[in-house]
Amino acid sequence: QVQLVESGGGLVQAGGSLRLSCAASGRTFSNYVMGWFRQDPGKEREFVAAISRSGGITYYADSVKGRFTISRDNAKNTVYLQMNSLKPEDTAVYYCAADRNPTMEVHRSGPLYDYWGQGTQVTVSS
Repeated sequence: QVQLVESGGGLVQAGGSLRLSCAASGRTFSNYVMGWFRQDPGKEREFVAAISRSGGITYYADSVKGRFTISRDNAKNTVYLQMNSLKPEDTAVYYCAADRNPTMEVHRSGPLYDYWGQGTQVTVSS
């Protein structure tokens, strides 16, 4: 069983930045494709970004491309999401997820991710 713990959320003004972290337990973190998703109450869960096992390939939702950057440090079992130029519509609970048996380098399919964190709230005020 893998445990994922997100941190770094908070309240920020529009145009500001936040950096989310997701720390994973276990010794096989480098085998997982990692993703970030978000969900606002009353809305469906939305893909944000994903990163390949080595970190060499990244994939973003169009809504965050150019503003958000996903990265990982396999030595620290941690994946990050740097969020710049934040907008009120970025307000949501952000979840990290791990795909332990990936068949693709990166993907946005939520059901294929096996483990999920508890989420961290990001609120962007206008």
